[in-house]
Amino acid sequence: MKKKILLTGGSGLLALNWAFSIADEFIVVLGLHKRNISVKGPATLLIDMETVAGFEAVLQNVQPDIVIHCGGLANVETCEANPELAYHVNVELSVNAANACKQQGVAFVYISTDHLFSGHTALVSEEETTAPVNEYGKTKREGEKQVLDISERFLSIRTNFYGWGSSYRNSFSDMIINNLRNNKEVTLFEDFYYTPILIEELAQTVMDLLNKNANGIYHVVGNERISKLEFGIRIAEKFELDKKLIKVSRFADRKDLVKRPADLSLSNKKASLFLNREIGNIRKNIDSLYQQDQNGFAAIMKNI
Repeated sequence: MKKKILLTGGSGLLALNWAFSIADEFIVVLGLHKRNISVKGPATLLIDMETVAGFEAVLQNVQPDIVIHCGGLANVETCEANPELAYHVNVELSVNAANACKQQGVAFVYISTDHLFSGHTALVSEEETTAPVNEYGKTKREGEKQVLDISERFLSIRTNFYGWGSSYRNSFSDMIINNLRNNKEVTLFEDFYYTPILIEELAQTVMDLLNKNANGIYHVVGNERISKLEFGIRIAEKFELDKKLIKVSRFADRKDLVKRPADLSLSNKKASLFLNREIGNIRKNIDSLYQQDQNGFAAIMKNI
């Protein structure tokens, strides 16, 4: 019998790509908040996480085996401008959902971030002491801590992902592809590093971790530290787009931006060893992104 998965933040980039990627193996429900959408395939449901009791009622209605908590406030500028809202969304709502899951005996996965460190060290492991530099990182760290304090069986996934966006939300890879296809220049940082992973592989890896009863903190990211510039170049090469339209800039020169760690790269060795396989090969992931475009998945997402 198929397990049932409830994804919070159901109208977002992460949850939508995740839902479609596992729909053949699981019964999937997208938990919606302010934005109501209609999709073919996964079920959708308006959910309440403002109280523990409210989310318990959702769990009793849906009867999921696992909750993947994709909901959150990820815009760094918004978090910095409104720290109270960031705390409410990234901490308080997460804690409500986690407490409800514990009381109902439902597995819970908190989707964390790679913005938890100072940016002074490359390919950081799970054992490194966190040192977030902005409100987004601080609230995600606190959300992770409080969720894992609720139950040692819960899972926190630190990641940085990409995939196909919807009609109302473009992803970073969308921005690159759309601009280059329209012969528009794209300016990318040569000094800003990260370890991105395609959502399709992120989702499969997390489901594999759950299947093996993993708990605690895991970095599920690409296996190569790469700059935003190099990522854009590789996208252009795979999609046969004009690399000359990609212009170089430096993150260090952007004093107008909210402070961010200039190196977000994480090591995925712990997860890779636990699952005994490679995780997040960038070339393979970009190949998969291309195939999703060719097989019509990108168009499906754009019509949501």
